[in-house]
Amino acid sequence: MNDNNIYPIFDRMLTRADKERLLGQRGVMLWFTGLSGSGKSTLAIALERALQERGKLCRILDGDNIRTGINNNLGFSDEDRTENIRRIAEVAKLFVDTGVITLAAFISPTERMRQMARTIIGDADFKEIYVSTPVEECERRDVKGLYAKARAGLVKNFTGISAPFEAPAHPALTLDTSRLSVAESVSRLLHLLGLE
Repeated sequence: MNDNNIYPIFDRMLTRADKERLLGQRGVMLWFTGLSGSGKSTLAIALERALQERGKLCRILDGDNIRTGINNNLGFSDEDRTENIRRIAEVAKLFVDTGVITLAAFISPTERMRQMARTIIGDADFKEIYVSTPVEECERRDVKGLYAKARAGLVKNFTGISAPFEAPAHPALTLDTSRLSVAESVSRLLHLLGLE
């Protein structure tokens, strides 16, 4: 045994290639970023269904299933938001390395946060999807009432109102759900994945 290798289990585990062969697919990360209400989760859910129809294994990670579980101890300070994204990226990397098509739907408002996720997951596996729906449309759709609360000063540091959102400089795909239907958006996502 190599004395420098303090994690020898990795040398005995099946490889990513073994898992991808078993599944008949390649693991990849589609990282949906955009304002609250832009359509990130809606697109991820619709894409998950389209992938299932094509016999592809997929996993969605979003604020609801992460913030109520592994990250339920985090708030919304800059430090906690960064840690939230770091943990999500580490979990996503496990899925991707298992050959799973992984969809993350998070505001992730800064380029620094998204670059950290890209670095953890790996550039070759990370596809950034910018859901560029304008804030006016996001606010109109606001099912949780968060924009109204933010405008009333009841929600601090709300992205798009009292906190900035940095649009991605070079996303793999940009989708404005105020102009594109869910079906059109899913078609573009499938094309990006080489499945349509």
